[in-house]
Amino acid sequence: MSDEYDVLVIGAGPVGENAAQFAIRGTDRTAALIEQELVGGECSYYACMPSKALLRPIAVAGVSKDLRGVRPTEIDAAELLARRDYWVSHYDDTGQVTWAESAGIDVIRGTGTVTGERRVSVGDRTLTARHAVVVATGSRAAIPAELADVRPWTSRDATGVVEVPGRLAIVGGGVVACEAACWMAALGSRVTLLVRRRLLPRLEPFAADAVSDGLRRVGVEVRLGSGVTAAERPGAISDGLGRLHGGPVRLRLGDGWEEFDEVLVAAGRLLNVEALPPGLRPDGDGSGRLPDWLHLVGDVSGEPALTHWGKYRARQLGRRLQALMAGRPVPAEPEDVPVPQVIFTDPEVATVGPTLAQAQADDPGAAGLDVPISAASGVGLLVDHPHGRARLVVAGDGRLVGATFVGPEVAELLHAATVAIVGRLTLDQLWHAVPSYPTASEVWLRLLESTLP
Repeated sequence: MSDEYDVLVIGAGPVGENAAQFAIRGTDRTAALIEQELVGGECSYYACMPSKALLRPIAVAGVSKDLRGVRPTEIDAAELLARRDYWVSHYDDTGQVTWAESAGIDVIRGTGTVTGERRVSVGDRTLTARHAVVVATGSRAAIPAELADVRPWTSRDATGVVEVPGRLAIVGGGVVACEAACWMAALGSRVTLLVRRRLLPRLEPFAADAVSDGLRRVGVEVRLGSGVTAAERPGAISDGLGRLHGGPVRLRLGDGWEEFDEVLVAAGRLLNVEALPPGLRPDGDGSGRLPDWLHLVGDVSGEPALTHWGKYRARQLGRRLQALMAGRPVPAEPEDVPVPQVIFTDPEVATVGPTLAQAQADDPGAAGLDVPISAASGVGLLVDHPHGRARLVVAGDGRLVGATFVGPEVAELLHAATVAIVGRLTLDQLWHAVPSYPTASEVWLRLLESTLP
């Protein structure tokens, strides 16, 4: 391996992989990925892939219980975890390394640290980038001080679960907390969700309420306004992935103590900025000025901590770097690209763009269009008793700027909304986007019809 490359990328998760790939693809340029853990990153082994591998069979089992003509399906815990193991390649990154090498990207094992202009140290090696250094080191779970000494589970343990706790406390009310509550309850845990304020605070309130109701239907106890002020765990403490980290945990909640077999912390993330020297580390939100040869992308940039968003930003960065290296004009990028997100609970939530309240704060003329998700006959064919709602957020000039869908399999409705927002389509134009019958997409027609007298 060389010690000099055109582009050096610290962090070989999907964001770093995309940045390296798009910077050199179709050229004779060189790039290296520097990774201290598994190539493929958090998403491949501890987040997106294992969580969805766990959640999809649970969703199918749920549908089977609400669909006449099908015998209800039960969850086989051992088979469910085996499916998870398959999708994380049994925590073996050989396939990811093979892909990188096939793309002409070297993989360098070790901890990368920026030590000077276009210089990165990895152990006793000093690597040089002829053009750019990209830091794509992601983020990690934030552990509140009051829980640090009891060695709690993080999202990695939840997706990597091996020993299922009988009584599980989950601290947090965001996406990770809600999705983990679903699969841990399905695996047999008695789950208590401890939410300091409100559940899923960035969503439309009706979406958060629907998720809360869905969690309660499967036996999850949702406690709003509940915070942990102290914790203790006597006896030996370990940190084996997905195994109980010791004996029972006692949590102080309000004026009393309660005991659980394990506690999962899903209450925010910290940016992994350790690859940067102190003078170049961004603020907590990822902001701050950087030299023109240094780039942050993905979670560590402070932007939305979503794999698909980080990969989008990495592709754009890679294209810019390739143009700069070739002396070509840098491709123009649109402003205000909407961020889509799906929450794989029951019901599912799919959202893109601002909520109605957020839109109205900037545009008093913004309005919302609402219909029950069951207004589309295709949704009623998916399950016998569909729960949920659809909302479009429309700017004062008639453009679609946001959308939220709550209900069965609404993830597949989201990209149409994202395309419409990026294309700056108006409601008048959307009347000519004809949905097939009988599909869930018919909800778009019902939403447009809600504007008629």
